[in-house]
Amino acid sequence: MQVVILAAGMGKRLKDKTKNHTKSMVEILGKTFLEHSLDKLTKFDISRIILVTGYCGDEIKEVIGDTYNEVPVIYVNNEIYATTNNIYSLYLTKDYLVQEDTLLLESDLIYEEKIIKKLLYNPYPNLAVVGKYQVYMDGTVVKVNDNNEITAFVPKEHFDYNEINNYYKTVNIYKLSKDFLKNDYVPFLDAYCKVMGRNSYYEQVLKVMLSLEKNNLRVLKLDNEKWYEVDDLQDYDMAQTMFCDDIDLKLKKYHSTYGGYWRFEGLIDFCYLVNPYFPTKRMIAEMKNCFEPLLTSYPSGQRVHKLLLSNTFGLEEDCVLLGNGAAELINCLMTVMRGKVGYILPTFQEYPERLKKNKNVETFEFIPDNKDYSYDKKDLLEFSKGLDTLILINPDNPSGNFIPKSDLIEILDEFKNAKNPKQLILDESFVDFSVDFENNTLLKQELLNKYPNLIVIKSISKSYGVPGIRLGILASSNKELLKDVYSVMPVWNINSYGEFFLQILNKYRGNYVKACEKIAENREKLFSELEKIKFLRPIKSQANYILCEVLKPYNSITICQKLVEENLLIKDCRSKLGFNGKPYVRIAVKDENDNKELIRILESLE
Repeated sequence: MQVVILAAGMGKRLKDKTKNHTKSMVEILGKTFLEHSLDKLTKFDISRIILVTGYCGDEIKEVIGDTYNEVPVIYVNNEIYATTNNIYSLYLTKDYLVQEDTLLLESDLIYEEKIIKKLLYNPYPNLAVVGKYQVYMDGTVVKVNDNNEITAFVPKEHFDYNEINNYYKTVNIYKLSKDFLKNDYVPFLDAYCKVMGRNSYYEQVLKVMLSLEKNNLRVLKLDNEKWYEVDDLQDYDMAQTMFCDDIDLKLKKYHSTYGGYWRFEGLIDFCYLVNPYFPTKRMIAEMKNCFEPLLTSYPSGQRVHKLLLSNTFGLEEDCVLLGNGAAELINCLMTVMRGKVGYILPTFQEYPERLKKNKNVETFEFIPDNKDYSYDKKDLLEFSKGLDTLILINPDNPSGNFIPKSDLIEILDEFKNAKNPKQLILDESFVDFSVDFENNTLLKQELLNKYPNLIVIKSISKSYGVPGIRLGILASSNKELLKDVYSVMPVWNINSYGEFFLQILNKYRGNYVKACEKIAENREKLFSELEKIKFLRPIKSQANYILCEVLKPYNSITICQKLVEENLLIKDCRSKLGFNGKPYVRIAVKDENDNKELIRILESLE
């Protein structure tokens, strides 16, 4: 079995990384792409390696040499690489192709060794490795029948997103027998290049053969094996994370993206806090139906947004602002704060981080002196003495600590009637996950009118399950404060999808209530299961997450590392303000299947 690797291209989309290198010589995770591939391939019974070079070909020869791990290396040079495509690079190897069974690969791949093992051990002589199509993929897509036969190559102009569940992406790794190459593929390759030219892809030959029923090629479907085709800088960044062997570094890379985990196939995200039961499929279908007009139209400004919030949440339009997520509103609100501002730690770090940049405030911190990071009304009133503003997340993040509505009202009364009245900034981003949540919220017009010292912030992204369209609310009857906040907000801060989501939300109110109740039910079940894990001490919560102290033999670092090895991500809290390196993790509450998978993995670590 010989190996043919196509490495002639320039890889312009990798920009500066290929300024003085061919793509195959770009280093990733300590080795070049080509070295990663050759290290895996030469572990098997390989007779020789044929490298097709072009751009910066001398560099490849210098690095790889005439042998690699004692396997002979033959170089074929594509002198006109700049004006041809990979079909011509493969054409140049035709005299070698007819001599032996061949593994054909491209040089911009990074993949697991077990893919090669699976391919070589499969008895069928002619195989194309394919993976289930994912939305981030680009390149050759095929349809496959139950016999693992390719039934169609899908050109870009005929790509149908309604059919993506039936599509497979070619990995650009092939096993081809000598007989197939000699009697079928190479003759067609030769004819195609002579008739159609050199600026095409070698898969076009397979497509022609399929149309003439001359294709003896089957597919080898991958299961959970990892691979990535690197075309641009984002691909490069993704591949660095996926194939990182340093687990601690891998965790840092995941967290440095601040989301976007949909790109990582199979990763279960217990880190970010999103309602898995809302929006409903019907609501999503309604939004999809309006995709084109929403895409091609400007969103409205705050005047219309206020009307939408008024209709959706029963608030007066001059008492609300709509933000690009709660994060935008927090940033703007912290910018206009004045005086002495206090907050509880640990907390959502957007508040202290944004306050640091405001030279007009003096900040104060309160860290509960107990292992549960719990506190009550009495603690808050004592801490608030001398403050102008108290910031409270209720339920708190990440502790899940919850202050009842009746106690919040008493705090507001105390603040309102104090000699020097105080403000309460109440973040209710997670209150909808609390038991009897509709009676727990202070986002009510009568309460805003009664307490002008009350400012309520709410993230719609989290509880309503739409973090991708970024929505948040700020509400208060303090019109001057709202004016100040609005003055530092952009005119168009919400996209049309967010605006439309609010427009239709009331139709699905009943579904939303059931979704939140389901999360509360799942939380209690998950808490009971976490209590049985010997190395975790879960803390009662009224949110869609559970804070856990990690006990020996693990700590917050090692347990996160163990879980990410199983493609599962949780939040290590040791670096959050207030924990001071103590071993705590935060685990999101998800649907039943994901929760069961989490418990299964945790039990396996006991």
